[in-house]
Amino acid sequence: MEENKKTTTSVGVIEVPFEPIEVENSTKTKQTIHPDLLDPNKSMWKPIIVFLIPLMLSNILQSLGGVVSTMIIGQGLGETSLAAVSTILPVSFFLISLVIGLGSGSLVLIGQAYGAGKTNELTKTVDTTIKFSFLLGVVMAIIGVVFIDGILQLIGAAPTIRPEASEFGKIIFASLPLVFVYVSYTTILRGTGDAKTPFVFLLISTVLNIVLTPAFTFGWIGLPQMGLTGAAISNVLATLISFIALLFYLKWKKHVLALDRSFFRNLKLNLPILKLLIKIGIPSSVQMIAISLSEVAVIFLVNQHGEQATAAYGAVIQVLNFVQMPMLSLGMAAGVFAAQFVGAQASHRLQSLLRHALGLNYLIGIVLIGVVYLFSNPILYWFLSDSSTVAMAHDVLFAVLWAMMIMGNAMILSSIMRGTGTVVIPTIIIISCIWLVMVPVAAVLSGPLGLLGIWLSYPISDIIMLIVLYVFYRYVWKQKQHGSLFAS
Repeated sequence: MEENKKTTTSVGVIEVPFEPIEVENSTKTKQTIHPDLLDPNKSMWKPIIVFLIPLMLSNILQSLGGVVSTMIIGQGLGETSLAAVSTILPVSFFLISLVIGLGSGSLVLIGQAYGAGKTNELTKTVDTTIKFSFLLGVVMAIIGVVFIDGILQLIGAAPTIRPEASEFGKIIFASLPLVFVYVSYTTILRGTGDAKTPFVFLLISTVLNIVLTPAFTFGWIGLPQMGLTGAAISNVLATLISFIALLFYLKWKKHVLALDRSFFRNLKLNLPILKLLIKIGIPSSVQMIAISLSEVAVIFLVNQHGEQATAAYGAVIQVLNFVQMPMLSLGMAAGVFAAQFVGAQASHRLQSLLRHALGLNYLIGIVLIGVVYLFSNPILYWFLSDSSTVAMAHDVLFAVLWAMMIMGNAMILSSIMRGTGTVVIPTIIIISCIWLVMVPVAAVLSGPLGLLGIWLSYPISDIIMLIVLYVFYRYVWKQKQHGSLFAS
């Protein structure tokens, strides 16, 4: 390869030049892509489901940890404490948006390097991603801890919940460096097609969180009764223990993605990898920031309707998070396989991947949403104790739950395009639908319809988002060639 040769990758409809990443003495990994994925005569059901099950269980477990914590807080500490936590969650999501976007970028790079069998690119991408995630976590932690009280005032949190929300938020924000690194590492593992290892250690984290939360919150087994502060501490401890165990496990297994001693000696970053990571990850980060800011805008609107509305919002969010996990898992799986196909020069399999992923999206969605509709009242009483608050949450849940399948469809389309390196236009579409449709509609409908009007903005924006994404996918993206971001 010529020393100054440059390549271009299609990002949206913009051709972005980048320097191909060349590594001396590059070696190959053992090709472990499932043969059914590459064989056009075979169905993708088996490899997708094998990857999807632990990934879906991981996301469900993650949601379950939040569900149990919310139940403990809502039933044991009261709806004021639940409202405090519900106010902090959109803010914390905003602060971690950058690392979620960075993880999306690393997922593309890891998947393509893995599909092409490039070991050196794998290890360098891991090293750079983890270190950059840690540095971002430090910055976001400082911002969150220092400005928490001003943030709560800015989003209109009720005065009655601000003291608890502030204490809870400071602990959550201080743990962001740990959370950033943990999220990035598990995302990287999934980029190689390994969804089982993150699942095992997320299971450990979830069990620890379920055990530690009531112990620290209510002062069990001789511990001091710490209330909402105890719930935050238990969450941090569970993550820390699980992450340390994951590091030791990967080292013991001599995993290709295990961190070696050189990682801990300095925070030097590989600039070519970082440059490519940022080019792919920043649009996703911008999207996540836009989504998180929209959630902050929504909680601001919800807060105007009083503490009861905020508590109902918190309960509905927990149910929706649980239902949408399989759809989000499918989107992530589709993105991983799309990246691997591009790396393995098998772009012809992308259309089959889309059909299989969408079929699973609607099959799982119909079953899961149907069950929640049937048992909606008992489920809401897990989080809430006041019957009028439950009735408010019930109306909202019925209005928006079905739209999770539409959202899943849109995420699968977007993820497959992102897996090939096309990130700019899907990002613009999603951000536009959120801020030009969802937020204005929520503001307008909140007047005549109250809390229900705010929630109706979600299915309206999801439908428009899917239509626009499909138009771009059908008439622009499908007409382009999709090559690897790494030099061959």
